[in-house]
Amino acid sequence: MTDTTDATNATTGTPRETTEGTVYTVTGQDWDSLTEGLGEAAEERIVVNMGPQHPSTHGVLRLILELDGETVTECRLGIGYLHTGIEKNCEYRTWTQGVTFVTRMDYLAPLFNEYAYVRGIERLLDIEDQIPERANVIRVMMMELNRISSHLVALATGGMELGALTPMTFGFRERELVLDVFEMITGLRMNHAYIRPGGVSQDLPNGAVDKVRDLLKLMPKRLSDMENLLIGNAIWMGRTVGVGYLDLTGCMALGITGPILRATGLPHDLRKSQPYAGYETYEFDVPTETTCDAYGRFLIRIREMKESLKIVEQCLDRLQPGPVMIEDKKIAWPAQLALGGDGLGNSLDHIKHIMGQSMEALIHHFKLVTEGFRVPAGQVYTAIESPRGEMGVHLVSDGGTRPYRVHFRDPSFNNLQSAPAMSEGSMVADVIAAIASIDPVMGGVDR
Repeated sequence: MTDTTDATNATTGTPRETTEGTVYTVTGQDWDSLTEGLGEAAEERIVVNMGPQHPSTHGVLRLILELDGETVTECRLGIGYLHTGIEKNCEYRTWTQGVTFVTRMDYLAPLFNEYAYVRGIERLLDIEDQIPERANVIRVMMMELNRISSHLVALATGGMELGALTPMTFGFRERELVLDVFEMITGLRMNHAYIRPGGVSQDLPNGAVDKVRDLLKLMPKRLSDMENLLIGNAIWMGRTVGVGYLDLTGCMALGITGPILRATGLPHDLRKSQPYAGYETYEFDVPTETTCDAYGRFLIRIREMKESLKIVEQCLDRLQPGPVMIEDKKIAWPAQLALGGDGLGNSLDHIKHIMGQSMEALIHHFKLVTEGFRVPAGQVYTAIESPRGEMGVHLVSDGGTRPYRVHFRDPSFNNLQSAPAMSEGSMVADVIAAIASIDPVMGGVDR
């Protein structure tokens, strides 16, 4: 008799109340016998976890989807699976050492992380007007090249997730061209720590300008290949037109910036509205669309890469001989670097000077590297236009050699708030296109 009762309970399930409603645990047998006993709760409700390990979530993003058949009735996001504590770690490093941490947040746009952070430091130090012109031009050139490489990944991974494998091949192939330039100039393909307080870590090496000019000749043709493959393509249009819809009102309510906002027709770009690094002196347009959907965001990224190429060409024309680090030696991290047999390091002439000719230079070098420079007490918020939108940094100094507080407004974090608005009421397959059009980078979300 006991065996029969246990079998019955296993079949019909034992209900229990949770914050999500009544949950029935079933071990097998006949599903119909369970649904008949549900009474008013006979409507089928399915909750699906997409991620956090899923190829279509752009990293370790967890989507909790409530489905009615193939239709998404509710979409919630779970984040924190890539938490690194970068902001907190910065409090235990000097101001310059913090660059090595923040460059790893949005790992597809490391130079933007670096510049936003360094710009805040320079404003606290009140040295923005003392940055050498050559350093500013190099910063702009590197950021615009980084914008191109980031957008290429967005288009490549977005195409792959929708079944278009050739755009993925094209996107990563072209990105390699940009990463080769980065490696030549900074010594690294990603996470460069190249932009430093007061300038950049080293000047452009011999041959760098020619390599960038070769890139400018080749990249327009390669981008045209991507355009010809996707623009007007019936399959691509069917998967992106009208998908992930979010209008201007929704963007303003959720604090959405970047290509998502510009796809609603608003030409908001901090390079134009709040210029920095001399952007007000460059000729470029801010692409917009009025489709408010995934297809419009795709078109904007294509056009933004072309505008970035125009800016890079202007940078090359403006490069004039000069220093790449501020003159104030109490702030300037040594920029006398060279490529040697053991990789990137201080030039032999600089080592000879500080080690064998000047005791004062040696002492200063030691204190600057180990202790760092002091930043006046205060706080500042600065923002720049990253590939994903407004990237802001809030820095607080207590007058010491380390930050008291570092906090970033990463656009991926804010933009992910739009996922439910884009996805609810659509099909499960369209969630993939919507998330891809947001282009989130989880390293920037979790920090």
